[in-house]
Amino acid sequence: MKNNKSKFSKYLVSGVAALALAAGAAGSASAAENGKFRVGIVTFLSGPAAGPFGVPSANAAKVLVDELNKGNLPAPYDKVGINGLEIEAVVIDEAGGATKQVEEYRNLVQRQKVDAVIGYVSSGDCLAIAPVAEELKTFTIAYDCGTPRLFADNPDAAYMFRTGLDASVDNIGAVRYLAATRPDVTRLAGIQQNYSWGQDSWADFTAAASALMPEAEVVEEQFPKIYQGQYGAEISALSVKRPEVVHSSFWGGDMEALVLQANARGLLEDATGLLTCGEASFATYKDQAPNGMIIGARGPFGQFAPDNELNTWFEGVYQNAYDLEPVYPATKMAQAILGLKYAAENAGVGDKEIASAEQLAAAMKGATFESVSGTVEMARANGHQAMQGITYGEYHYEDGVASIKNAVSFAGECVTPPEGVAAADWIADGFPGAQCN
Repeated sequence: MKNNKSKFSKYLVSGVAALALAAGAAGSASAAENGKFRVGIVTFLSGPAAGPFGVPSANAAKVLVDELNKGNLPAPYDKVGINGLEIEAVVIDEAGGATKQVEEYRNLVQRQKVDAVIGYVSSGDCLAIAPVAEELKTFTIAYDCGTPRLFADNPDAAYMFRTGLDASVDNIGAVRYLAATRPDVTRLAGIQQNYSWGQDSWADFTAAASALMPEAEVVEEQFPKIYQGQYGAEISALSVKRPEVVHSSFWGGDMEALVLQANARGLLEDATGLLTCGEASFATYKDQAPNGMIIGARGPFGQFAPDNELNTWFEGVYQNAYDLEPVYPATKMAQAILGLKYAAENAGVGDKEIASAEQLAAAMKGATFESVSGTVEMARANGHQAMQGITYGEYHYEDGVASIKNAVSFAGECVTPPEGVAAADWIADGFPGAQCN
């Protein structure tokens, strides 16, 4: 690890400033008018989710667009821009809540005349956007939001896609990791943000644990409100019950605060923390997180991305630009942009022509494309939801260097419900059809 906290802060500010300038320069000309492929990029540039999630994502978008426009990517993405057209990014801050994001989305489509939209960390935001994408017939990729409801609530989606995984996969994978590495654990606890993301994550985790680790019992659960920031009472309540593992789906600033406070109060000395979103803060934990804490990256992203040509290239250009390794939100943004490029260049239009939303959707539906995370199969939700494997491992920090140890990967077919089957039903039935060898 080359970075330190001051470097992280510097690149956080400079990255936002650069993107703000790019967005301001974009104006409101349509792609047809300026001969460019215009993409709306939406992620957190302010608020508690900006540092660990939004800014790495925005920085990834900036560096990837720059390099695509120069034709610098490895094959099969070495064609300049998107389908030979220069890419122009219109960057929007995701802060402000779902109502504001719907207004911003309409502005991107109707006034900024973007050809596609990529965005959304918040599950509430992507749930609000999904029906509007259908109404406005706009090709849209959710790059990060993890709610299983995205397509359950929108089963007939035509224009909405997700190139990342949902939270059910996160939590089934987390239990499979425990079963593989700590099969004798009998005392589980959890602390989740008290809204649908946290509640659904905990429900999937506890159900999977009941199925795969029947000797384990849940000894405590806590549900503080989102963005609460101080968790002394909840940490004390957890500590009293002496769990062996504490699971959390916290993300953003809440996750970082929880780790700092739980470690300082000794909870993470007595129990192993298991953070499904934990890799997002890999670059900033340092000695604030205990060695052996289990972290995930919501898929094969960030530190868990494979050693392939695309990822080696992406890690190199990202670290060269920001002096930081890309964490999983950055990798997921890169994956969404590559998915868009794949769809646009396989939509059956001529060189330097812009595919319609219908053509983009047809090319993306059920597609298989290569990414920084390996092969992506749009194999669920009627071809609109990506299926990939997931990896968990232990965070270690020694001699000024952070690393992952004891990583274990599970194939997509091992942790993903079959097409048309709800995760809760699949878990309750004992994971029929799971392929885990």
